[in-house]
This record gives sequence, structure tokens and C-alpha cells, in this order.
Amino acid sequence: MTSNEKEKLLYEVMEQHGDYLKRLIYTYVKELQKTEDLVQEVFIKFYKSLDAFEGRSSTKTYLYRIAVNECQNYLKSWHYKKFEVTEKMKNWLKRESLELDILQQEQSKSIGQLVNSLPTKYREVIWLHYYVELSITEIAEVLKCSPNTVKTRLVRGRKLAKITIEEGELEYEY
Repeated sequence: MTSNEKEKLLYEVMEQHGDYLKRLIYTYVKELQKTEDLVQEVFIKFYKSLDAFEGRSSTKTYLYRIAVNECQNYLKSWHYKKFEVTEKMKNWLKRESLELDILQQEQSKSIGQLVNSLPTKYREVIWLHYYVELSITEIAEVLKCSPNTVKTRLVRGRKLAKITIEEGELEYEY
């Protein structure tokens, strides 16, 4: 593959999947600046690995696999752990008023926040299935697990978040 072909493919992929990657990565890191950094890292790794890409999966699946790996690496890093402790301390010190707590409870009722509050293994499956619209098989490829594991995590994630799917709409209980 020539350099021009690689660049053309990179631009196409960035245009098609950039927003989805941002959303996916944000569900992991929950920090906008770090999300943008990780999206760039994903595209850099994608570009560098184009010669090794065998095409056994779709480009979309390949990109999402890189993104999930980057997120997991970041969440294991010392930088993230230090950041997480700092944020928890800030939140603990901010608990000043009852009004703030009530507002936070009301905000936490949205579906997006409900999904984000799930443990990672359920959140990523629900996100990839409903928001990115990957099939069970594609999710299994991205997460390197069996399709049955994906199905189980979807069921447990929905149950955990009290989300029911009926006629294509998401409904949730308070």
C-alpha cells in the first residue's frame, strides 16, 4: 500500500468513525481532553499498522479494538489512578449543600449517565451494541471474547441498569 493510499484511507476512516470513537472512548475515560488525545493515538496506531492489517475483520471493528485497548491501557496507568484519587477527593470536599445532591440525583437519571455508571464490562457492550450499532459478532471481535459472553453481558448490563428494550426504544425505571 502506497503512502498516498494509506493517507486517503486514514482520512476516510477519520471522517466515518471519528465521532463514534470519541463517544466510545469518552465512556471509558470521562474526560474530554484525554478523550481527544486517545482518539488521536488510535488513528496514529491505525495508520502505522495498516501494512500489517490483514482484513480479517472490518476496518470499523479493527479501529474499535485499537480504541478499547488504548482505553484499557490508560485506565491501568499511574496517571489515571492518580487523577481518579484526586477527583474523588475534590468530589468529597465539594459536598456542600443538599441542593447540589438533589440536582446530581436528577441528572443521574438520564440513560447516558445510567449506562456510564455501569461496570466497564457491561458499559462497553451496551455502548457498542446500542450507540455504535455493532453486531454481537463484531462486539465479540472487538472485545476478544465469545458471542455468548457478549450476549450475557448485554442481559446483565440491562438488568443492572434496569433498562428494558421494547420495540426499539430504551425505557428505564427510577
